[in-house]
Amino acid sequence: MAKIYYEKDANLNLLKGKVIGIVGYGSQGHAHAQNLRDSGCQVIVAEAEGTPGWDNARKAGFKVSKAAQVAKEADIIAMLVSDNLQKTVYETMKKEMVKGKTLLFAHGFNIHYVQIVPPKNIDVIMVAPKCPGHMLRKTYTEGSGPPAILAVHQDASGKAKQTALAYAKGIGCARAGVIETTFAEETETDLFGEQVVLCGGLTALIKASFETLVEAGYQPEIAYFECCNEVKLITDLIYEGGLSYMRFSVSDTAEYGDYTRGPRVIDDCARQEMRQILKEVQDGSFAKEWILENQAGRPVYNALKRADENHLIEKVGKELRAMMPWLGKKK
Repeated sequence: MAKIYYEKDANLNLLKGKVIGIVGYGSQGHAHAQNLRDSGCQVIVAEAEGTPGWDNARKAGFKVSKAAQVAKEADIIAMLVSDNLQKTVYETMKKEMVKGKTLLFAHGFNIHYVQIVPPKNIDVIMVAPKCPGHMLRKTYTEGSGPPAILAVHQDASGKAKQTALAYAKGIGCARAGVIETTFAEETETDLFGEQVVLCGGLTALIKASFETLVEAGYQPEIAYFECCNEVKLITDLIYEGGLSYMRFSVSDTAEYGDYTRGPRVIDDCARQEMRQILKEVQDGSFAKEWILENQAGRPVYNALKRADENHLIEKVGKELRAMMPWLGKKK
């Protein structure tokens, strides 16, 4: 069973007298910075001058500098820019990574796949809230917080885990619980989950089922409601109470179809493909592919993105969502 830590296990005083540098004032960065400041920590922010992140951090009252300057001034440097930018940003900070510093990540990609190689005399840790940044901030202000996961890659000081726990407490995650893991486990399971379920698997399933109904002569609007719109209703039930609660909440007909037809969709062939995808994550094949894709200017990424943006399900969905004023306007 996983080891779980709570507020009683974390000493926020370990952060007193230390400067925390938040590199990237985006989705996660703004929440980390504001929550830590509200917890009594001294926080500075690194952003590219002239960007929305720079302006937003300044408006929020933070001292904002370039990454190299923040790395020089800070004792704990939290790398919260996008994965594909981290290596480039780290190169500008590298000479400031001196003994006694702590380098913190919210995702292990660049450490696990050796895109960033910190010196051996600094601590390298991970604190990854299991929610988007806006939710991290919202729950903190409401007196709670989301769970997080914690990992230690290098413990040069002998206090790396204690620092990570203090940081998790500072952003509010120790209120819910902090689960200990490794950089490898976090990275590999995160990529696998995104590809097989959360993004790749789910969107492919939605599109394939929508296309099957439309090809059979059903109206695209009806197909959209059945194969896309209602996904939220089901996932909300699963989120609230697990698979059993979802099955309790739907009709007996739907539940029977779940048990008997679901395994025909996710059959042995699908499971074998899942194992292959996991292997590609584990052996670094996917990481290499994605790194090269970025270096080449994202030709495959951009082509696939354009194709999906022009899919019939997007056109129909936009029209139907206009009938639902409670959703608000989404780009």
